[in-house]
Amino acid sequence: MGFEPTPTRLQKTYPVILALIGSGTLLAVYIAEYIFNYEPCKLCLIQRIPYAGIAVIGWIGLKHPNWLSAGNLTAIAGFVFLAGSAIAIYHVGIEQQLWQSALECDGKLSQQISSNQLIQMLNQKPPKPCNTVDWTLFGISMATYNAFFSLIWAGITFNVAQRLWKSS
Repeated sequence: MGFEPTPTRLQKTYPVILALIGSGTLLAVYIAEYIFNYEPCKLCLIQRIPYAGIAVIGWIGLKHPNWLSAGNLTAIAGFVFLAGSAIAIYHVGIEQQLWQSALECDGKLSQQISSNQLIQMLNQKPPKPCNTVDWTLFGISMATYNAFFSLIWAGITFNVAQRLWKSS
């Protein structure tokens, strides 16, 4: 007899999993930034938002299990994972130069500026361009890994939500 998670077990453990995924991912990117000095671009920072949302959803499921049905809360997490994968896919397209960023993270001036504004900008550190890749593993960037894992977790999370809805 193998381990077959029952709906009750899923209802209790999946919020823990979500909280760990969200918190653990944020911890990992902050370690990369502050310990290993990998500077994030604007899109890298935006990609953290869904993981913060996943952590919050997990903690809500743990602290207030009756606030929203477990299936609905899990489905919301699935949509957050999908949003995160969409942001990451957009970033991968910019890294691969398939399209340009709409966030002005290429380091180019997007408008005419005055000499005073130029002097102020020269005194500031320029933003990291979104099309540069600082770190890869097997030639794959962090944004690509994020897109892949977010899609996988979205599928798993929607599957769990469906199982929880069937059991209620």
